[in-house]
Amino acid sequence: MEDVLTVYQRPPDAAYPVVCMDETSKQLVEETRISLPVGPGQPRREDYEYERHGVANLFLFCEPLTGWREVRVTERRTRTDWAEAMRDLSDRLYPTAERITVVLDNLNTHGPASFYEAFAPDEARRLAERFEFHYTPKHGSWLNMAEIEFSVLSRQCLDRRIGEVGLLRREIEAWQQKRNAVSKTIDWQFTTIDARIKLKRLYPVIKA
Repeated sequence: MEDVLTVYQRPPDAAYPVVCMDETSKQLVEETRISLPVGPGQPRREDYEYERHGVANLFLFCEPLTGWREVRVTERRTRTDWAEAMRDLSDRLYPTAERITVVLDNLNTHGPASFYEAFAPDEARRLAERFEFHYTPKHGSWLNMAEIEFSVLSRQCLDRRIGEVGLLRREIEAWQQKRNAVSKTIDWQFTTIDARIKLKRLYPVIKA
Protein backbone atom coordinates (compact mmCIF):
# COMPACT_ATOMS: atom_id res chain seq x y z
CA MET A 1 0.00 0.00 0.00
CA GLU A 2 2.70 2.48 0.99
CA ASP A 3 4.57 1.66 -2.21
CA VAL A 4 1.63 2.86 -4.35
CA LEU A 5 1.02 5.91 -2.15
CA THR A 6 4.70 6.88 -2.49
CA VAL A 7 4.42 6.65 -6.28
CA TYR A 8 1.49 9.08 -6.17
CA GLN A 9 3.68 11.65 -4.43
CA ARG A 10 6.09 11.88 -7.36
CA PRO A 11 6.10 15.24 -9.18
CA PRO A 12 5.07 15.34 -12.85
CA ASP A 13 7.90 14.25 -15.14
CA ALA A 14 7.37 13.70 -18.87
CA ALA A 15 10.39 11.38 -18.97
CA TYR A 16 8.98 9.19 -16.17
CA PRO A 17 5.17 9.42 -16.34
CA VAL A 18 2.96 7.71 -13.75
CA VAL A 19 0.04 5.89 -15.40
CA CYS A 20 -2.79 3.99 -13.69
CA MET A 21 -4.20 0.98 -15.54
CA ASP A 22 -7.30 -1.13 -14.93
CA GLU A 23 -9.74 -3.23 -16.92
CA THR A 24 -13.40 -4.12 -16.76
CA SER A 25 -16.08 -5.68 -18.94
CA LYS A 26 -19.22 -4.26 -20.55
CA GLN A 27 -22.13 -6.50 -21.49
CA LEU A 28 -23.45 -5.67 -24.96
CA VAL A 29 -27.21 -5.43 -24.67
CA GLU A 30 -29.62 -4.29 -27.38
CA GLU A 31 -33.21 -3.10 -26.99
CA THR A 32 -35.87 -5.39 -28.44
CA ARG A 33 -38.63 -2.79 -28.15
CA ILE A 34 -38.58 0.94 -28.71
CA SER A 35 -38.89 2.81 -25.41
CA LEU A 36 -41.96 4.96 -24.95
CA PRO A 37 -41.37 8.71 -24.84
CA VAL A 38 -41.36 10.23 -21.38
CA GLY A 39 -43.06 13.35 -20.18
CA PRO A 40 -41.64 16.20 -18.08
CA GLY A 41 -40.39 14.94 -14.73
CA GLN A 42 -40.78 11.27 -15.66
CA PRO A 43 -37.83 8.88 -15.41
CA ARG A 44 -36.60 7.10 -18.53
CA ARG A 45 -38.27 3.69 -18.89
CA GLU A 46 -36.87 0.50 -20.43
CA ASP A 47 -38.61 -2.75 -21.27
CA TYR A 48 -37.33 -5.71 -19.26
CA GLU A 49 -36.71 -7.69 -22.46
CA TYR A 50 -33.36 -7.30 -24.23
CA GLU A 51 -31.07 -9.11 -26.65
CA ARG A 52 -27.58 -10.01 -25.47
CA HIS A 53 -24.64 -9.66 -27.89
CA GLY A 54 -21.74 -10.87 -25.79
CA VAL A 55 -19.23 -8.97 -23.66
CA ALA A 56 -16.52 -6.45 -24.54
CA ASN A 57 -13.38 -5.83 -22.50
CA LEU A 58 -12.16 -2.34 -21.61
CA PHE A 59 -8.53 -1.46 -20.83
CA LEU A 60 -8.31 1.97 -19.24
CA PHE A 61 -5.13 4.02 -18.88
CA CYS A 62 -4.98 7.40 -17.15
CA GLU A 63 -2.29 9.82 -16.07
CA PRO A 64 -3.90 11.50 -13.05
CA LEU A 65 -1.44 14.40 -12.79
CA THR A 66 -2.03 15.60 -16.36
CA GLY A 67 -5.72 14.81 -16.75
CA TRP A 68 -5.31 12.38 -19.63
CA ARG A 69 -7.03 9.04 -20.14
CA GLU A 70 -7.60 6.50 -22.93
CA VAL A 71 -9.81 3.44 -23.12
CA ARG A 72 -9.07 0.51 -25.43
CA VAL A 73 -12.01 -1.77 -26.30
CA THR A 74 -11.20 -5.41 -27.12
CA GLU A 75 -13.26 -8.53 -27.69
CA ARG A 76 -11.18 -10.55 -25.21
CA ARG A 77 -9.05 -10.07 -22.11
CA THR A 78 -6.20 -12.54 -22.68
CA ARG A 79 -2.51 -12.08 -21.90
CA THR A 80 -1.95 -11.17 -25.54
CA ASP A 81 -4.64 -8.49 -25.46
CA TRP A 82 -3.06 -6.92 -22.39
CA ALA A 83 0.44 -7.13 -23.87
CA GLU A 84 -0.67 -5.45 -27.08
CA ALA A 85 -2.40 -2.69 -25.11
CA MET A 86 0.80 -2.11 -23.12
CA ARG A 87 2.92 -1.98 -26.29
CA ASP A 88 0.54 0.64 -27.66
CA LEU A 89 0.91 2.59 -24.41
CA SER A 90 4.69 2.43 -24.73
CA ASP A 91 5.25 3.05 -28.41
CA ARG A 92 2.32 5.23 -29.49
CA LEU A 93 1.32 7.14 -26.38
CA TYR A 94 4.66 7.55 -24.58
CA PRO A 95 7.34 6.98 -27.25
CA THR A 96 9.78 9.51 -25.75
CA ALA A 97 9.45 8.46 -22.09
CA GLU A 98 12.54 6.98 -20.49
CA ARG A 99 10.50 4.63 -18.32
CA ILE A 100 6.77 4.39 -17.66
CA THR A 101 5.55 3.76 -14.11
CA VAL A 102 2.30 1.78 -14.09
CA VAL A 103 0.00 1.27 -11.09
CA LEU A 104 -2.22 -1.79 -11.56
CA ASP A 105 -3.74 -4.75 -9.75
CA ASN A 106 -2.39 -8.29 -9.38
CA LEU A 107 -4.47 -9.96 -12.10
CA ASN A 108 -2.51 -12.91 -13.48
CA THR A 109 -2.33 -11.36 -16.97
CA HIS A 110 -0.78 -8.13 -15.68
CA GLY A 111 2.94 -8.73 -15.79
CA PRO A 112 6.08 -9.18 -17.92
CA ALA A 113 5.29 -12.87 -18.49
CA SER A 114 2.47 -11.77 -20.81
CA PHE A 115 4.98 -10.00 -23.05
CA TYR A 116 6.83 -13.28 -23.59
CA GLU A 117 3.59 -15.06 -24.44
CA ALA A 118 2.60 -12.41 -26.97
CA PHE A 119 5.91 -11.43 -28.59
CA ALA A 120 9.33 -12.71 -29.57
CA PRO A 121 11.84 -12.73 -26.67
CA ASP A 122 13.76 -9.63 -27.80
CA GLU A 123 10.56 -7.59 -28.14
CA ALA A 124 9.24 -8.94 -24.82
CA ARG A 125 12.45 -7.92 -23.09
CA ARG A 126 12.35 -4.45 -24.65
CA LEU A 127 8.84 -3.89 -23.34
CA ALA A 128 9.62 -5.29 -19.90
CA GLU A 129 12.41 -2.71 -19.59
CA ARG A 130 10.07 0.10 -20.63
CA PHE A 131 7.85 -0.31 -17.57
CA GLU A 132 8.12 -0.07 -13.80
CA PHE A 133 5.15 -1.93 -12.28
CA HIS A 134 3.64 -1.12 -8.88
CA TYR A 135 0.84 -3.46 -7.80
CA THR A 136 -2.01 -2.64 -5.46
CA PRO A 137 -2.27 -5.05 -2.49
CA LYS A 138 -4.89 -7.76 -2.24
CA HIS A 139 -8.28 -6.22 -1.42
CA GLY A 140 -6.68 -2.83 -2.07
CA SER A 141 -7.66 -2.18 -5.67
CA TRP A 142 -9.33 1.06 -4.48
CA LEU A 143 -5.80 2.48 -4.35
CA ASN A 144 -5.72 2.42 -8.15
CA MET A 145 -6.91 5.80 -9.45
CA ALA A 146 -7.99 4.13 -12.69
CA GLU A 147 -11.00 2.84 -10.73
CA ILE A 148 -12.10 6.45 -10.25
CA GLU A 149 -12.00 6.98 -14.00
CA PHE A 150 -14.00 3.80 -14.56
CA SER A 151 -16.60 5.07 -12.10
CA VAL A 152 -16.92 8.33 -14.04
CA LEU A 153 -17.06 6.46 -17.36
CA SER A 154 -19.80 4.20 -16.02
CA ARG A 155 -21.94 7.10 -14.78
CA GLN A 156 -21.47 9.39 -17.76
CA CYS A 157 -21.35 6.95 -20.66
CA LEU A 158 -22.04 3.29 -19.94
CA ASP A 159 -25.11 3.40 -17.69
CA ARG A 160 -27.43 2.36 -20.54
CA ARG A 161 -27.91 -0.44 -23.00
CA ILE A 162 -25.35 -0.58 -25.81
CA GLY A 163 -25.75 -3.51 -28.18
CA GLU A 164 -22.82 -3.30 -30.57
CA VAL A 165 -19.06 -3.04 -30.05
CA GLY A 166 -18.64 -0.39 -32.76
CA LEU A 167 -21.15 1.87 -31.02
CA LEU A 168 -19.43 1.20 -27.71
CA ARG A 169 -16.08 2.35 -29.16
CA ARG A 170 -17.61 5.51 -30.63
CA GLU A 171 -19.37 6.43 -27.40
CA ILE A 172 -16.25 5.89 -25.31
CA GLU A 173 -14.12 7.84 -27.81
CA ALA A 174 -16.49 10.80 -27.58
CA TRP A 175 -16.44 10.61 -23.76
CA GLN A 176 -12.65 10.53 -23.49
CA GLN A 177 -12.17 13.34 -26.03
CA LYS A 178 -14.50 15.58 -24.06
CA ARG A 179 -12.87 14.72 -20.75
CA ASN A 180 -9.33 15.07 -22.11
CA ALA A 181 -10.16 18.42 -23.71
CA VAL A 182 -10.63 19.96 -20.27
CA SER A 183 -7.79 17.93 -18.68
CA LYS A 184 -9.88 16.53 -15.84
CA THR A 185 -7.36 15.58 -13.15
CA ILE A 186 -7.79 13.47 -10.01
CA ASP A 187 -7.19 15.24 -6.70
CA TRP A 188 -5.81 12.32 -4.67
CA GLN A 189 -5.80 13.17 -0.95
CA PHE A 190 -4.90 9.86 0.74
CA THR A 191 -1.22 9.74 1.80
CA THR A 192 1.10 7.38 3.63
CA ILE A 193 0.63 9.40 6.82
CA ASP A 194 -3.14 9.00 6.49
CA ALA A 195 -2.74 5.26 5.95
CA ARG A 196 -0.68 4.84 9.11
CA ILE A 197 -3.36 6.62 11.13
CA LYS A 198 -6.63 5.49 9.55
CA LEU A 199 -5.52 1.95 8.66
CA LYS A 200 -3.42 1.32 11.74
CA ARG A 201 -5.10 -2.07 12.22
CA LEU A 202 -3.45 -3.34 9.02
CA TYR A 203 0.07 -2.76 10.33
CA PRO A 204 1.86 -5.40 12.41
CA VAL A 205 2.21 -4.81 16.14
CA ILE A 206 5.85 -4.76 17.15
CA LYS A 207 6.38 -5.76 20.74
CA ALA A 208 9.27 -4.29 22.65
